[in-house]
Parts: sequence; structure tokens; C-alpha cells
Amino acid sequence: MQIKQITQILEEFAPPALQESYDNAGLIIGNNNDEVSGVLITLDVTEEVIDEAIELGYNMIVSHHPVVMGGIKRFNGNNYVERCVIKAIQNKIAIYSSHTNADSVINGVNGKICEKLGLTNCKILDPKNGNLLKLVTFVPDDHAEVVRNAIFNAGAGHIGNYDSCSFNATGEGTFRANEGANPFVGEVGELHIEKEIRVETIFPSYLKGKVVNALIQSHPYEEVAYDIYPLSNQWLEAGSGMYGELESPEDEMSFLKRVKEIFGCGSLKFTNILNKPIKKVAVCGGSGSFLLGKAKAVGADIFITGDFKYHQFFDAENEIIIADIGHFESEQFTKEVFFEILTKKIPNFAVRLSKVNTNPIKYL
Repeated sequence: MQIKQITQILEEFAPPALQESYDNAGLIIGNNNDEVSGVLITLDVTEEVIDEAIELGYNMIVSHHPVVMGGIKRFNGNNYVERCVIKAIQNKIAIYSSHTNADSVINGVNGKICEKLGLTNCKILDPKNGNLLKLVTFVPDDHAEVVRNAIFNAGAGHIGNYDSCSFNATGEGTFRANEGANPFVGEVGELHIEKEIRVETIFPSYLKGKVVNALIQSHPYEEVAYDIYPLSNQWLEAGSGMYGELESPEDEMSFLKRVKEIFGCGSLKFTNILNKPIKKVAVCGGSGSFLLGKAKAVGADIFITGDFKYHQFFDAENEIIIADIGHFESEQFTKEVFFEILTKKIPNFAVRLSKVNTNPIKYL
């Protein structure tokens, strides 16, 4: 098993194209062609985690938070980031991170939080915009199914819980093959009219190359006619935060105590109790204060996240309960996401969850 095979599995789940511009997801240390002896999964990369990998004999670490976020000008071991990079390289340990791209996918960081809370009817809180494209192409009638299947297999045609989605209309295409052409139908120099199917489907923009290549490879024509249009639709399968509903409404304090227990919070900061049952819950792993307005807009009774600043708590305005459970606490189960993905795809391979608690915050 090579590093690139591990990263391919993770990137099919959380494509790097979904990461934010400030992020540094991907293979940070290592060579894609190196063989992997074992994978250690962690939230953060620390020296203790690297020591754990060394002791296990594993040469790959998969983390949520990248050990390097910005540029490093020196490798002198003057801080934990430099020391981790040096130790990993010295011990030939690869480090791969899936960060904001894992935040963005529906079954990623926030999906796992929803699962732990027992939420149903879960949706993306702030869907991405401008990330969808529409493909329109024209195919001879008896080849339409082959072409459709090819572009579907490349990732096109997914809408929510449906796949193989397309619109098809019958029409006639005209063309005349010029000197040097090798037409699939028709004769050189003669105008040809062919019964064709207009096929329309959508796909996320990061799959453009893969989808177009599948179209061209499967299409019988020498010159393939197709159009690609940008869409302003929201992409409901990717974005920031999530929200869902409890199966039964819960008392506010009872729910907060349950949250504290589930996430093992050393402390839980929250705003005024509103004296009404909690039914709709919004969540965001990590630092989610920027989504408070979205949580209010969907009618959430409570917004669970981390890293709220003092003055931001006032923005609850007695319209919603803000519950700050801590950055680490909100994302700790991300390790389970990666573990489940890898063990499902490669069940007989050495994959282990790190036993190191990397939370830098302690509670008294």
C-alpha cells in the first residue's frame, strides 16, 4: 500500500479543492510513492503523536489540523511545528492533513457531530455557492446511454440522495465533414443530419477535467460538441456547518448537560436560557462564530461550536442559545471519520486512532 493510495481514498471523500484559501490540507511531508507500514490518525500533530507512530512502527500520520499552516523559513527546532517537521523527516514519517475540506463535506466533521447528538434531517448550514457547472452535450441516439454512464461514473449527475440525474431531449444535429476528417457517420464533403440526444447534467467544478475526459473518451464522434455553464445554485452537499432536528424536543438544561457529557467538556459556556424546548440544533466544528446569523436564519434553537469571543455572545440577542463547547471538543470525533473511511476501504491494513490527547487547553 503506497501513500498515494491512502491519500486517494481520503481525497475521494474530502476533495482538496474544497479547502479554504488559507488552509494547507494535503500531503505535507512524504513521498506519494513510499510504501506505508501503518496509519496513525490524530486531530493534531504533536511531538508526542510522532513518538507514538515511531513506537508503533507506523510511517504515516493522518491529521485533521495541518502541522504547517503558513510558510516556515527556518528549521531550527525553536517551536513545536519546526520540531515536529524535523522529527517526522528524520524518522521518514509522512504527514497528511484533511482540514477545511473535511469540514465542508456533508459526512465529515459536522456530520459526525450531528451523529453524536442524534440529529435527523441534517443539512448544510451555509452551502457553497458558485461551485457547480452544467454540462450539455449532443450524442447519437444509440450511444446516449454509454456516454451518460461514463460521465456519471466520473462524478456528474449527483443531486442530494440521487445519482445518475440528467435531462434528455431528442433533436437533429447537422454537420459536414471536411477534407481530412474521419466521420463516425456521414460522408466527407456532404451535409449530414443525425438524430441526437441533448444530454444535460451537473457536477462540482473540481471534477471538470475528469468529467470532460470521460465524455470525450466515451463519445463516438471525432469532434465532440459540448457546452459548460457556470451555475449560481447553492451546492447543498458541501459548505460550512450543519443543522438538524432532535427526534423529540428536549429541555434546555437537560440538553446542555447531555452535550457536555457527549463531548467531555471541561467547561461549557452558553448564553441565556430561553425557557423553550430545544428541537432544531445547528453545529459547527472548530471556530464557528461566523455562522451565528445562518443558525438564526434556519430557526435553530441552539448553536453548538467553539471559540466564541466575549462580545460575540451578546449577538445571541435572546433569539438563540450559543453553546461554546471548545475547539478540540467539537472536532475530537473527526478521528473516527478518517478511521471509518480507511478501514472500510482497506479493512486488513494497519490503521489506529492515536491515544494522545492533543488538546492544549486544560481545565481546573
